[in-house]
Amino acid sequence: MQEVEVKALPLERLSSILTPERARRLSDSAVRAKATFGDRTIWHVNATAHGGGVAEMLQTLLAYGRGAQIENRWLVLNGEPEFFAITKRLHNLLHGDPGDGGPLGEVEHACYERVLGINLAEMLTQIGARDIVLLHDPQTAGMVDGLRATGVRVVWRCHVGRDTRNDATDEAWAFLRSYIERADAFVFSRAEYVPDWVDRERLVVIPPSIDPFSAKNRELDPGTVTAVLATVGLVAGVDPEGPVRFERRDGSQGTVRHHTNLIADGPPPPHDTRLIVQVSRWDRLKDMAGVLEGFVRMAATGPDDAHLMLAGPDVSGVTDDPEGAEVLAECRARWRAVPESIRGRVHLASIPMDDVDENAIIINALQRHAYLVVQKSIVEGFGLTVTEAMWKAKPMIASRVGGIQDQIVNERDGLLIADPFDLDALAAAMARLLDDRELAERLGVAGRARVLAQFLGDRHLAQYVALFESLSA
Repeated sequence: MQEVEVKALPLERLSSILTPERARRLSDSAVRAKATFGDRTIWHVNATAHGGGVAEMLQTLLAYGRGAQIENRWLVLNGEPEFFAITKRLHNLLHGDPGDGGPLGEVEHACYERVLGINLAEMLTQIGARDIVLLHDPQTAGMVDGLRATGVRVVWRCHVGRDTRNDATDEAWAFLRSYIERADAFVFSRAEYVPDWVDRERLVVIPPSIDPFSAKNRELDPGTVTAVLATVGLVAGVDPEGPVRFERRDGSQGTVRHHTNLIADGPPPPHDTRLIVQVSRWDRLKDMAGVLEGFVRMAATGPDDAHLMLAGPDVSGVTDDPEGAEVLAECRARWRAVPESIRGRVHLASIPMDDVDENAIIINALQRHAYLVVQKSIVEGFGLTVTEAMWKAKPMIASRVGGIQDQIVNERDGLLIADPFDLDALAAAMARLLDDRELAERLGVAGRARVLAQFLGDRHLAQYVALFESLSA
């Protein structure tokens, strides 16, 4: 297992944008936590240190926990391609999608248990009997019983799910149930995702959150936004005046590197076009190809000053997602089939993952540069990219699925597409916001207010404190 080092952040930083009452509640939670947890360590275990919403949340939540003098530690699993293929299969099935259609039989159980057994043996040399362990998602589920046997309290958290069960979800839960059903507590992002056999007395629903001061979400002035994107080659027609520097999560200074190959198969868009953006993994459930097709339909008759950018991670930098390279290749093939008159307005970008702080500042700049942001997921556990774009006051178009429904009220905080497969509806929503700047601005302002009210880290931290208090009693 690998430990991820997290630097402490003062709670006062988060409190500075909260109302006095919310700031007081956050401070009170920190005082209670320090008194209750004592010398206990809170351990978090997941599958990757970067390349997804779980890793991003852990980075900031643990940093604030350390700022409150709570001992938080974060471990990342070691695995192998077969293990991650199985857990990706489980991920898709929990979303109700058959994924690669592979089996979940004795061979898969044996591989899953063997890899987690190796990780468990290493972890048991580090934890104390009074500690609390929070295991994240299917990749870690097989560690529950082994940890509980040592006396530690174990929480299993599931960030993904589907509102209504089907054969695929039943298959995933049949695989996972025996591993997790004896956990001391369960955390789900939505109540609708919880299988009926989970003991409601041990259940807590905790939606995700963002940190407004992280590199991905902090304020950037327009000049910095343009300079970042020009430096990395995501926009054309403007030259940065000099090196673009930024603050890393450890407080040190970083410099945005010059890149020349982030855009696949074509040039970057001119900096003065209106850019429609979707930021997500190269995952079939995010339906990047569907966004591309929706844009092509809109562009055939809609405003000709709009471009589309689909931005995902460099697929070589995400270890727990074996599907990414295939999906990117499919999107490139679809791009090559787009009519030549529109093809030059569609851009596929792979954002480097070898420097997580630089990655964050690039995504921040790209979202701030966008005229509007899309999240056309077929299913979605929550959708942190939705929260991030709303925080930047960008008008959102998103599918009415999963946790997106908890973030956006249609026509108030953004536009929801009732059927994620309805590409004509997506095209019409794009055209509507391009034609109506006043509506786009109103939705963006309302979206930022919604995030401020409900989806910042103070609420998330307080819910964790309450959960860990109950386990420490």
